[in-house]
Amino acid sequence: MSDSVVAVGEQTAAGVTLFGKNSDRPAGECQAFVQFSEANHPPEAMQDCTHISIPQVAETYRVMGHSPWWSWGFEHGVNEYAVAIGCQRIFSNEAIEAQPGLIGMDLVRLGLERGRSAREALEIIAGLIERYGQGGPSFALGATGDHNAFLLADPIEAWLLETSNRRWAARRCTLDGVSNHHAIGSDWEFGSRDLVDFARLAGLWPRSSRLNVAVAYRSAAVDPLTSEGRQRRSSELLVKASGRHDVATLQRLLRDHLDAGATWPGSSTPDEERHYTLCAHSEPLHWTTASIVAPLPRNRKAPWPIWISFGTPCTGIFLPVYLSGAIPAVLARGGEEPRGDSAWWTFKRLQDAVSRDPERAAPIVRGGWAEFEDPLERARLVAEESARGAAATGDRDRAAREVTEFMDWAVDAALDRAEMLRERIQ
Repeated sequence: MSDSVVAVGEQTAAGVTLFGKNSDRPAGECQAFVQFSEANHPPEAMQDCTHISIPQVAETYRVMGHSPWWSWGFEHGVNEYAVAIGCQRIFSNEAIEAQPGLIGMDLVRLGLERGRSAREALEIIAGLIERYGQGGPSFALGATGDHNAFLLADPIEAWLLETSNRRWAARRCTLDGVSNHHAIGSDWEFGSRDLVDFARLAGLWPRSSRLNVAVAYRSAAVDPLTSEGRQRRSSELLVKASGRHDVATLQRLLRDHLDAGATWPGSSTPDEERHYTLCAHSEPLHWTTASIVAPLPRNRKAPWPIWISFGTPCTGIFLPVYLSGAIPAVLARGGEEPRGDSAWWTFKRLQDAVSRDPERAAPIVRGGWAEFEDPLERARLVAEESARGAAATGDRDRAAREVTEFMDWAVDAALDRAEMLRERIQ
C-alpha cells in the first residue's frame, strides 16, 4: 500500500511544487535511505535490478530514496534535477504476468536515474514497462508481482501514471492524492498503443465512448475500504489548504489519523474505513515504514533540502537531507534483522514502544519531537545560509561540507532524542 500527494505551482504558498509520500509496507520491513552519485557507463553495460538485468544507459543522475532492504529500487525518491517519483501498488482486472520483470520500486529508481523531468521520467518508465513487464515478487516473502501507479513531479508539473501489466495511461496533476486503486477516468491524456483495443477485446470496456481507465481496468475484487477512504482524506486535506501548502502542511497530512490528528488513537478494527488512515497502523495489512516531503525548486544552484522520516511519521520526525552533500551512513544502514547502528531500526524501536499504549505514549512523543524541531530548524537555516554563501563564490566543495556537517549533527541529535523518548515512555 502507499499514498502519494502533490501540489503544483499556485497551489502552494511559495509557488514551488511539493511532493509527499507515505510508503506502507510490512511493519518490520526495514527501509534504509540511500544515495547514489551521478555516473557514466561504458557501452554494453548492464544494470542488475531486483529480479532481472537490463541494458544500462550512458549516463545516470545523482539520486536518493528510501529502499526496502532486499530491493534494488526505491519506494520514493528524488534526483539532482528536482524530479520526485513514488509508486503504489494497484489492482487490475488482468492477472499479473508470471515471468519476472521490473517491479514498481525498480521503475522509480530507473526513472530518477534517467529522467531530467517528470514527463521524461514518465516516458522512460512507460517504455520499460512495455518492454520488460512488471512480474516478480514485490515483497521479501514471496507473492506475485504488482501492477503499479506512479506519481511523478518536477518544478514545473506533475503526472499520474497508472498501469495494468504492460498497458498504461497518464494525465497531468495539480493538486492530487494517489492511493492503491486505478483513479484515472476518461480524462487520460495519453497511453499505451493497446490501452483501448485490449480493454475492448477483453470485454473490459464494451462501449464505443472514450475509455474510462478506472472503470475498465480496476479490479472489483479489492475491498474499497483499504484505499478509497485514504484518497478521499488526502484530497480533502489538499483542497482545504489549497494555495497555502508548504512543507509543514504535507507533513501534517502524512501524519493524519482523522480526528486524532498526529497522535495515533489505536482504537479501530480492520472492518472500519477509519482503520486505514494516511499514517498507517493497519495491522495485519500494512504500516507506514518510510515517508518523504520534497519541495522541488526551479533554482537548484544552492543546496535544497528534502525531508525524510523512518517508520510511522506520527512517532518520528522529518529530517532534512541534501543531494549536494553526503548523507550520514547510519541512514543507509539496515537489513532484515534489527541492528543498533541503523536509523530505521532506531525509529522502529520507538514506534514499537508507542504501539504498546498509543493513547498514553503518542502525545508524549509528539511533544518531545516538538521541543526538538525548533532548534533543528534554526540550525538548518544557518547551515543553508553558509552553504549558499559558499556556492555563490563557486566553492561547491565547501557548500557540500556545510550541509554534510549539518546532516551529521541533525541525525545524531535525532537518534539520541528517539532513544530518550523511548526510555521516557517505557
